Formats: sequence, structure tokens, C-alpha cells
Amino acid sequence: MIERYTLPEMGDLWTDTYKMKTWLQVEIAVCEAQAELGYIPQAAVEEIKAKADFDPQRVLEIEAEVRHDVIAFLTNVNEYVGEAGRYIHLGMTSSDMIDTALSLQLRDSLQIILTQVENLIQAIRYKAQQHRDTVMIGRSHGIHAEPITFGFKLAGWLAEMMRHRDRLNRLQDQIAVGQISGAVGTYANIDPKIEAIACQKLGLRPDTASTQVIARDIHADFMQAMALLAASLERFAVEIRNLQRTDVLEVEEFFAKGQKGSSAMPHKRNPIRSERLTGLARIIRGHAIAALENVALWHERDISHSSVERVIFPDTCILIHFMLVEATDLIKHLLVYPDNMQRNMNLYGGVVFSQRVLLALVDQGLSREAAYKIVQTCAHEAWNKPGGDFHQLIANHPDVKEQLTPEAIAACFDPQHHLRNLDEVYQRLGI
Repeated sequence: MIERYTLPEMGDLWTDTYKMKTWLQVEIAVCEAQAELGYIPQAAVEEIKAKADFDPQRVLEIEAEVRHDVIAFLTNVNEYVGEAGRYIHLGMTSSDMIDTALSLQLRDSLQIILTQVENLIQAIRYKAQQHRDTVMIGRSHGIHAEPITFGFKLAGWLAEMMRHRDRLNRLQDQIAVGQISGAVGTYANIDPKIEAIACQKLGLRPDTASTQVIARDIHADFMQAMALLAASLERFAVEIRNLQRTDVLEVEEFFAKGQKGSSAMPHKRNPIRSERLTGLARIIRGHAIAALENVALWHERDISHSSVERVIFPDTCILIHFMLVEATDLIKHLLVYPDNMQRNMNLYGGVVFSQRVLLALVDQGLSREAAYKIVQTCAHEAWNKPGGDFHQLIANHPDVKEQLTPEAIAACFDPQHHLRNLDEVYQRLGI
């Protein structure tokens, strides 16, 4: 195994300098494989490893003349190596180096992303434990439904992030693909054993059937996984934004001392980080579409994908990492307001307990239709009148009083009934 470079920060990983380091890494691995099989002298490989280097600025100067980035890079490397440089890139095509090196960048990016995914998982897990019993209203269609706990809501987020962790772990293997197969992938001028040895040294596996490039469905798969991860982060962010609305205010982004929310309105405390996450997810989704467009190349290859990938891969890896860092900090410092949750749940005298009343009446022998009409009438009356009290309306309804005791009615309004089986979910997640 050749020496690996120390993994940089995400932004550094996508610089031209780091890209060229991976290019050189691939070229040296191929030279070592060539020597192992006796195609080139071992002494030449040692000289190449000792002297090989590059200057990004010089590469740009050469590229301005030759209009080919790989030729410019190899020319500059040979300026350092000298005579032994004639063994570099032997039997290879540009994409052998570029695509194999890109796999290294994507694999390294995934490792950084996975580390931050784990940080977010732990932040959500802790918050879910902390608010396991914090009762709040569940909502469907944006309308009050039945009681849940805030910890249960976070448990759903935790399960989702754990699925992403599993996907990304699988993706690490799928993206770790190299090719050293020559001009159109036929190994006409290079032994397939060289590809196998070089890829092993780089920690990659040889592509099953490359053309002049590694097929772009592999890269589109990577981008789809990033877009899906971004979509989940957006889902969490949208939830926080909705729960922070002034008329709800059940959770709130941490507002630092000295922070200001509006140039015009001093009272504003806006969910700016959640809104930022929402916006960035849109960019990554767009990049995923571009990656799908890259799959259909002409014949054995064209370079229509190349210009796209110079944008979408650095952008996506850097953005998704930033989003994960933001989301982790947001969850860690999220302000939670149990009193407001309790207040909102009991609006209109507990209309959210309507199903419990319905089922209690049915259990006493009323038809479902009759029971539904009674409960719906009381619920809508409470909902549509200022100070409406569903509990009182139910307790005073003559048909209900005939069927249910005051104690039985009160039991219908106990939120703990709705939470009695949540331990099953927490156990599945190890919370």
C-alpha cells in the first residue's frame, strides 16, 4: 500500500492542489504495479517516487498553451522527474487517472460526511432521551391530531439519520472504484493485472467493465444519496420552522446574546439556520439532477460530464458537510418550551381527545355513526366559538351523560393513554 495523504478538511479536499495529489498518487500506484509485473525497471519507480512533484501554478501555465489539463499536469511532473518520467502514464488514458483519483476524493469526502452524520445522530439521540416524556400535540395536515411526545418526534428523525448512515456506509464501497484500462477500456496497451494491483494499493476495486470512463450511474448514485440526505435535513429544518412560528412557539432556534433578527423590527427572532438548511437542500437536489444527466454519454465517452462534475461534486460535498454541522449545532442548542406545548394541546378544551370519546361511546353500545355525530358536533362547536371547551360540552351532553360516567369522560382526556406504547419505538432505537 502506498502512503496515504492526511485527510484534510472538506473544503481543502476539493482544491486543485489536493486533486493533483490524488492524480500523482494514482500514477505512482500504476508505476509500482508496472514494476511488480516487470514492465518497467524498479529503479525507475524509486526515482519517480523520490522526485515526482508538481506546481499547480505551473500546471496552469502549461495548460494555457496545450489546452489539456492532464497533459499539462504530466508535463509539469516530468519537469521534476526527468528521464524516468517516460514510464509515467504508460499505456494509460487521461480518464484512468482522473476517474480513479475522483473515486479517492469521493471516498475521502464520504468519510468526513459519515463522521458528521454520526455527530448529528448522537445529538438527536440525546435530545430524544431528554424529551422522551415531553408531551405535545401531533399534527396531520398542519391540524391538531392526537398527543405525542417531542422525544417521539425526534425518534423519527433519529431512525431516518440511522438509515442514512447505513446508506452512506454501503456507498463507500460502491464509489471506491478505479480503472486503469486504456483508451476505450479494452486493456489494449496495459495489462489488466496492473489495474488490479494499482487499485489494491489505492484501496479501490477495479471497475467491472469500464469504457474510457467509469460509468456515471455510480456517480449519480452518490449524488442521489447526498440529495436524499439533504432532503432529510430539510425535513427537520421545516419542522423547526413551523414549530417556531409565533402562534405555535413550541421550539425555537437558540438566539445568541447580541444577535438581531431584523433591521426594522427589534422583536424578531427568526429561524434563520433552519431556513438556510432549506435553501441549501434545493441546490443539492439540483446537482443530483445534473448527475443523472451525466449518465448518458456518447459511445465510450465524451466530456460533457466533466464540466458539470467540476461544479457539482465540490459544491455538494462541501454543502452537505456544512449542513450537517449546522443541523448538529441547531439540535444541540434547540430551545424547547413544554409549557407552550401543553397550552397548544389543550386548545378548545381538548378537542384532540375526540377519538377517545368516540371509542368510549361505541364501546358502550352506541353505533359509530351516532357517536361520531355527537362528538363532531361538540368538537366543532368548541372550535368555532371563542373560549370553546370541548371537555365541558361533552360532559354536559345528555346523550353522553347517559352512556359515560364523569370518571369515564375524564379518562378520555388523559394524554398518557396515547403514549403507553411508545416504549416499543424507543427500544427499537436503543433510546
